[in-house]
Amino acid sequence: MALVITDDCINCDVCQPECPNSAISPGDEIYVIDPTLCTECVGHFDQPQCQEICPIDCIPVDPNHQETHGELMVKYEKIIAQA
Repeated sequence: MALVITDDCINCDVCQPECPNSAISPGDEIYVIDPTLCTECVGHFDQPQCQEICPIDCIPVDPNHQETHGELMVKYEKIIAQA
C-alpha cells in the first residue's frame, strides 16, 4: 500500500527529506506522495519514516493503492535498479 498525505498537513517540511524513494513532493496546497514511488519504506526501514516523523499524524495508508509486503518489495527492487 502506498501512503497518502491528508488535508490536515501543515506543510512543516519534515517528511520530504525522510523519504528514501523521493516519493514526497510539494503539491499545490500540501505535500503529496507519488504512489508509484512509495514503498512504505519497505527495503529501507522497518517503519515508514514519514509517518514516524509527522508531528500531526496526517499520513495514513492510501486505501486506493493497496499492495502486499511482497509487492512493495518488488517495487523497491525496481526503484533501486533504476537508480
